[in-house]
Amino acid sequence: MTAKSSASDSYYVATQWQLMFRKFKKHHVAIVGLIVLLLLYFVALFGEFFAVRDISRRDTDYILAPPGKIHLFNKGKLTGPFVYSLALTSDPVTWQKIYVENKDEVHYLGLFVKGDPYTMWGFIKGDRHFLGVKDGAPFFLFGTDISGRDLFSRVIFGLRISLTVGLVGVFFTFILGCIFGGIAGYYGGMADQIISRLVEFLQSMPSIPLWMALAAALPKEWSTMHIYFMITIILSVMGWTGLARIVRGKLLQMRDEDYVMAARLSGGKDSYLISKHLLPGFMSYLIVNITLAVPQMILGETSLSFLGIGLRPPVVSLGVLLKDAQNINSIALSPWLMIPGAFIIVIVLAFNFLGDGLRDAADPYK
Repeated sequence: MTAKSSASDSYYVATQWQLMFRKFKKHHVAIVGLIVLLLLYFVALFGEFFAVRDISRRDTDYILAPPGKIHLFNKGKLTGPFVYSLALTSDPVTWQKIYVENKDEVHYLGLFVKGDPYTMWGFIKGDRHFLGVKDGAPFFLFGTDISGRDLFSRVIFGLRISLTVGLVGVFFTFILGCIFGGIAGYYGGMADQIISRLVEFLQSMPSIPLWMALAAALPKEWSTMHIYFMITIILSVMGWTGLARIVRGKLLQMRDEDYVMAARLSGGKDSYLISKHLLPGFMSYLIVNITLAVPQMILGETSLSFLGIGLRPPVVSLGVLLKDAQNINSIALSPWLMIPGAFIIVIVLAFNFLGDGLRDAADPYK
């Protein structure tokens, strides 16, 4: 009885965020999405360690090599994970080059093996990799691209760029949407008219052609960091308008509520009323908008890079990697080049699942 009373008391004295966390833990699909995203961000953060090889290293003897097969049994005995060497041959009918396993050469896999040297985050030097071949033989978990570079390592570095583009872009989108929408909804009048017309003008413009025009205007001599930053800004230009309209409408509805009037009569400043009373009133929508805007930013960067007007080599992103699979011949002969697209699908689904869970947890009527 005492335990039940304590649990009941803790429920009534819990803060809004504590109640949201309790409800979120019951949403199992959202928990799965959160775990997947945390895992992907962790791998991307320590990409140099998890990559099997240097992303710029080319093996001309393994052009468009298929994904390596990991074996556990050698001659009927359990010997641990290993791979066979690859030998290049040709099909006697089509003369197409194919790779076959040379079962006379066995190479065992291991953890924390020594491999290509790297510098993590610009100052941490090392040569240990999470997974690799103990004797240093070539091993391609996702196969290789048209230049003989390891696709698995390049996908990991592509995750780093694509995932951070989404976060940085959403940060700008969220700030701009809340500021302009808050000003339009709270003050109204001329400010509302100017901001509303600006939003309508931006929303009337087709997104993809506008992105293409702005991205194509970037100077080709710019550094990778400049292009990365400007692509993020371009994606944020169109992203904030939808959030601004919702914020405006909510504030028009809530600014005359009794608790807002009481706070205003008590001497509360406009910025305090908006940030502490009005915006938290529809927190569930803001949370969902953030989680859904991240995959939209990622898809926007992927689209621009796939079309060749976004991020460009030597930058590695998921969109840049997908550019190698633009024609049907590449997909038919080397389907593993589409693996970056599978990661994009997983990322978008994980963010959608997370957004559903956060929406349900923040909704006071559920």
